[in-house]
Amino acid sequence: MRRDKTVNFEFVDSVPAQLKDDTVYISIRYATAVHRCFCGCGSEVVTPLSPTDWAVTFDGESISLDPSVGSWSLPCQSHYWIRRNRVKWAPRWSKERIRAGRAADSIAKARYYQDDDPESGGSSDPSSSKSLRNSGEPLWSRFARLWRKKDQ
Repeated sequence: MRRDKTVNFEFVDSVPAQLKDDTVYISIRYATAVHRCFCGCGSEVVTPLSPTDWAVTFDGESISLDPSVGSWSLPCQSHYWIRRNRVKWAPRWSKERIRAGRAADSIAKARYYQDDDPESGGSSDPSSSKSLRNSGEPLWSRFARLWRKKDQ
């Protein structure tokens, strides 16, 4: 198991082109947290912030990211938690567990956005619900389209 490490954080409007090691960049505007993988491989890790992805907690001094970060698509397949500016290493997952986790995430997202559908009894604003669901359009494109509407 790797040793825990302390990380820095920066709130930014947009993520810089060059990422510093051991720094988490948080863009509220783009609802994203980005960092270089803490294993040292140098890969960029993007964690979208949303009700069905990750959440950042800022306590005035430190950040935490929830749930854990599993870099399953990277060669290193690092797995860790970020808690109060500390990287806490977690056990590696098997391919089967990764598949099951991804399937569970997909089901949770589908349920979340289906429950948000006013036609199925949900209580959210119909305009935002329809704006987020557009078959074939990537999720981040949909969010970017919503943000552009808000800026106009």
